[in-house]
Amino acid sequence: MVSLVLASASPARLATLRAAGVEPSVVVSGIDESQVTGLGPAELAQRLAELKCAAVADEVGPGPLVLGCDSVLELDGQAFGKPGDPDEAVRRWRAMRGHTGFLHTGHCLRDTATGREATGTGSTVVHFAEVTDQEIAAYVESGEPLQVAGAFTIDGLGGAFVTRIEGDHHNVVGLSLPVLRVLLAELGHVWTDLWTRRQTRSSV
Repeated sequence: MVSLVLASASPARLATLRAAGVEPSVVVSGIDESQVTGLGPAELAQRLAELKCAAVADEVGPGPLVLGCDSVLELDGQAFGKPGDPDEAVRRWRAMRGHTGFLHTGHCLRDTATGREATGTGSTVVHFAEVTDQEIAAYVESGEPLQVAGAFTIDGLGGAFVTRIEGDHHNVVGLSLPVLRVLLAELGHVWTDLWTRRQTRSSV
């Protein structure tokens, strides 16, 4: 079994891995995301993922695989992370409703035993509903939009406000399992080696 460290405080990323049979350790990178400027949305997501991975890999030392991820919403060519306050979240949703965005998630996987690294960005098209001002106000009041990139979730309260996606659902949550599988293979590992539990279906 391969040991994985998740360099993220995101409960959604952790839940995604656990649902897929993977039980990682969690070490939060604590990097200053504001230090990265001048990049496009997809490039920004990837660069932040690499910085998170590097910071945690240096902390844990040689041995495990370290995975860094970061998500950025692209809307009309602009990059949006977590909104800074409720007013910004309201403005964001008024701009998003009825429109289409791209959720980019950067991934960086480092094998600390060998020093080798693999990277990849997943991008998913997200279609937002024509939500009302009342719905926006209630959603922002819930606090959820302030905690996530793009000010929305697909696996929480915001799920009803996303009418359709094109691409990997897990990528919108913040970690693309298909991308991670490919990165593992690039480093000479097999996806199923990450499984810490194996589910079996019982017949009815």
